[in-house]
Amino acid sequence: MIVMDTLQERIAGEITLSESPGGTMKKWRELFGISQVDLSKHLKISTSTISDYEGNRRASPGVGIIKRFVNALFTIDSGRGGEVIRNLEKYNLPQEKDPFYLIHDFVSPISGTDFARIIDAKIISNPSLLDTIKLFGYTLIDSIRVILEISPSEYPKLFGTTNERAFVFDQVSTGRSPMVVIRVAPIKPRLVVIQNVDNMDKLAIKIAQIEKIPLLSTKLTTEEIKARLNNV
Repeated sequence: MIVMDTLQERIAGEITLSESPGGTMKKWRELFGISQVDLSKHLKISTSTISDYEGNRRASPGVGIIKRFVNALFTIDSGRGGEVIRNLEKYNLPQEKDPFYLIHDFVSPISGTDFARIIDAKIISNPSLLDTIKLFGYTLIDSIRVILEISPSEYPKLFGTTNERAFVFDQVSTGRSPMVVIRVAPIKPRLVVIQNVDNMDKLAIKIAQIEKIPLLSTKLTTEEIKARLNNV
């Protein structure tokens, strides 16, 4: 019998309830940085079987298969030093009742280029990095409240289960304040979007260049962003 802890149960539950269980399995496999070959060796099944599940070409996996899959991710990562598990446990914190941020994870990861296209974004800095980025989700952030209210110990909450995500800042005048916060923070998002700023602050652009984080701007409202991205 495979025993699952709370974090494993959360991942298994997400796969089970997903409209695309295979796509969600692929997302978590890639998030753990595990190849189909390594996973197939651990599970003693063919890579084509894994590919068929991830492409939703097989019947939805049952509870037993999902448990084996999740257990394999944790076992393989533990054998590599457990870095992904430690990060997940650090980020896997409950969201507040009245949050100043909203976390959404994608069913399957998308490229930075596709993310920018979906939200009609203008690329302010580091355009060459967009194709190298895989985003597993995004966090919508009320910039003013984050700056005024968040403490260093609470910062990891903004990342949900991974830092392979975009930060989308609302309530911003020039873009400087959120980029200063990111500059001094111990962990960084992979991409930053600033809403409704016509002239981006030069220091914000400079920080994005130093941190090698693509900086984007969009004229879409928060509700429009959510409507587009939550269908990904």
